Amino acid sequence: MKKEDTSPKRIASLADAHREFGLLKPQHPLVSLINGAYTQVQESNIPHFHVLSFYKIAYKPRLSGNLKYGQSYYDFDEGGLLFASPGQVIGSNDNDLSVCSEYTLLIHPDFFLGYPIAKNIKQYGFFSYSTRETLHLSEEEKSTIFELFHMIEKELSGRIDDFSQDVVISQIELLLTYANRFYKRQFITRKAVNNDLLQKLEDVLDDYFSGEIALEQGLPSVAYLAEKVNLSPSYLSDMLRSQIGQNAQQYIHDKLIEKAKETLSTTNLTVREVAYALGFEHSQSFSKLFKIKTSLSPLEFRRSFHAS
Repeated sequence: MKKEDTSPKRIASLADAHREFGLLKPQHPLVSLINGAYTQVQESNIPHFHVLSFYKIAYKPRLSGNLKYGQSYYDFDEGGLLFASPGQVIGSNDNDLSVCSEYTLLIHPDFFLGYPIAKNIKQYGFFSYSTRETLHLSEEEKSTIFELFHMIEKELSGRIDDFSQDVVISQIELLLTYANRFYKRQFITRKAVNNDLLQKLEDVLDDYFSGEIALEQGLPSVAYLAEKVNLSPSYLSDMLRSQIGQNAQQYIHDKLIEKAKETLSTTNLTVREVAYALGFEHSQSFSKLFKIKTSLSPLEFRRSFHAS
C-alpha cells in the first residue's frame, strides 16, 4: 500500500497561490494584497500545510483555534500581525483556520530586486519569529497598519505605471519600519513577563554550568537557550537587546564569564579544568574570551583576586 504523502505542498508563485485559494489572477505577478473583507476564498482548495516561496504579512483577527506557522502552533485568541519569509511551513488541519486573515500581503523576493530592501529585509528579525511571538497591535497601531494596507491596495488596483513599484516598495518599507517600532513597544509593555523570562534564563544557564551538561554538550548555544524558554532565537535576541542591551550570544558569554570568575576565585582548578567544565573544547579559546571580556588572562584574574 502506497504511503500517503503528508509533506507540505510548495506554492512557487503568486499566481499558484491565487489559484489554490480560488481567486482571480493577481493584478501584479510579484505582489498581491488580499482583502478578506471583499475577497471570498475557497477554503476547501487550500492545502492543509504549504510552503510559500515568497514573503507573507498577514493580520489575523480574533479567532480561536490552532494554526501551524513555521515549526509551532499559535492560539489566535488575541489576533495580531504575522510575518513569514520564503520557505516557512504554513497551515492548519482545519480549513476554516487556514484563511483567517483580514489582510494578506504576498511579495515575491524578485519584486525587491534592484532596491535596497532586497538586502535590508533580511535584517528584520520578526520574519523568523515563531507564531507565539506575533505582533499584538493596539487600536491606534492597527489603524496605522491598515492605512498602509489600504494605500498598497489602492496602488495595486490602479493603473500600473513607471512609479508604481517605487510607491509600493516605499509603503512596504514604511510598514516594516512601523512593525519594528511596534515590536519594540511590545518588548517594553510586556516588561513584567520579560523579567520573569530573564530569571528563567538565569536558572537555565546556572543549571547548565553547574551540572554536567556543559561537560557533555559543550558551550550552550542560542538555539538551546531559546528552546528552553519556548522562544525563537531571533525573538530571544531582540527581546534581550531591548531589555538589557545585549543579544543572546553576548548574554551567554557574560554569564559564562561570571561563572568562570566564580570558579577561578573559589577553587584550585587549573585554567584547563575550568575551561572544560564550562564546555570549551580548547582552553585557549576560553582564555581568549576571558581576556576580551575582562582585560585579564584567567591566571592574572586569579592572582589579582587573591592579591586583593
